[in-house]
Amino acid sequence: MPTSLPRNGRIFVSGHRGLVGSAIVRQLIQAGFSQILTATRSEMDLCDPAAVEAWFAENRPEYVLHVAGKVGGIHANATYPADFMVENLLIHATVLRSAWKHKVKKLLYLGSSCIYPRDCPQPIREEYLLTGPLESTNEAYALAKITGLKSCTYYRQQHGCNFISAMPTNLYGPNDNFDLEGSHVLPALVRKFHEAKLANNKQVSIWGTGKPMRELMHVDDLAAACVFLLENYEDALPINVGTGEDVTIAELAEIVRDAVYPQAELVFDTSKPDGTPRKLLDVSRIHALGWKHQIPLRDGVQSAYDWFVENYPSEASRV
Repeated sequence: MPTSLPRNGRIFVSGHRGLVGSAIVRQLIQAGFSQILTATRSEMDLCDPAAVEAWFAENRPEYVLHVAGKVGGIHANATYPADFMVENLLIHATVLRSAWKHKVKKLLYLGSSCIYPRDCPQPIREEYLLTGPLESTNEAYALAKITGLKSCTYYRQQHGCNFISAMPTNLYGPNDNFDLEGSHVLPALVRKFHEAKLANNKQVSIWGTGKPMRELMHVDDLAAACVFLLENYEDALPINVGTGEDVTIAELAEIVRDAVYPQAELVFDTSKPDGTPRKLLDVSRIHALGWKHQIPLRDGVQSAYDWFVENYPSEASRV
C-alpha cells in the first residue's frame, strides 16, 4: 500500500555529489524532507565495510536511496573493467549489509538499463533480466549491478528487508561527467560540439555509425521517480524507470548540435564501436502506478548545455 514517508524521517542518499545523488537531494528538499543524510568519501569510504558499518551505527538512517557507484561510458568500461567490477561490488555489498544490520525501514537500490541482455526484445521488460548474454563493452559493470540488484532480492527472502530496486534508463543533467575519456554519449556530445564551436571547427566526429538507438531521461525526472517509488512501490521485482521513447545516436547528435553549434557538420567514425544496438525500456509498470516523466528531450538537452557553460568556465571561455 502507498505510504507517505514522514518528512522528518532520516534519509541517507549515497553518492550525493554525483549526477543522480545530487538530483535526489534537490528533490527531497523540494518535497519537504528535513533530515537528509549524506557523506563524502573522506567521511565514509563505501568500499570499506568497517567505515560503512561505523557510519550507519552513528547516524542510524531510517531510509536509504542507494545510488552511489562507479560509472562511465564505453571507453572507460572497456579500459578499466576490473575497477568497475570490484568497486561496484564493494559499494553495494557494504551498504546493503549495514542497512540490514541497522534495521533500515526501506531501501531503494538503483540498477541500470545496461544490465539487460544485449539482444533483448524491445521494449525491454523487467522479466528479461538474465535471459541472454550482456553487451561485452560494459559487462563488468553490468555484472556488478546485477549482483547488487539480486542482493536486494536475497535480503528480502532471508531477512524480510524492505529493499526495492529500480532500473533507470540513460540519464543526463546537472553534475554530469563531461570528461571525454569517461563520459556517456550525451555529455560527450555536448563537450565535443562546444569545443568545436570555440575552435571554429566545422566538423564534429561522432563515434560509430549513428544507428544505435538510445532512450534518455533528465536526471530530475529520475529523482522524482525515486521519491515516488519509495512511497508507492513494495514489490520484489525490479521496476524500469524511463521515458518509453528513444532516438538514434545520429538524431541525438543533431539535437545537441541544434542546442550548441547549429553550423556544425556531423562526421561518423565507423572505426569506433556502436555498443548495444538498442535499449528502450518498457515503462508500463511504473506508468500504471501513476508516474510519468515530465521533461522533453530537446528542453532537457538545452538545459544541460546551459548548465555546462555556467559550471565549466575554463571550457566555456577557452579560445
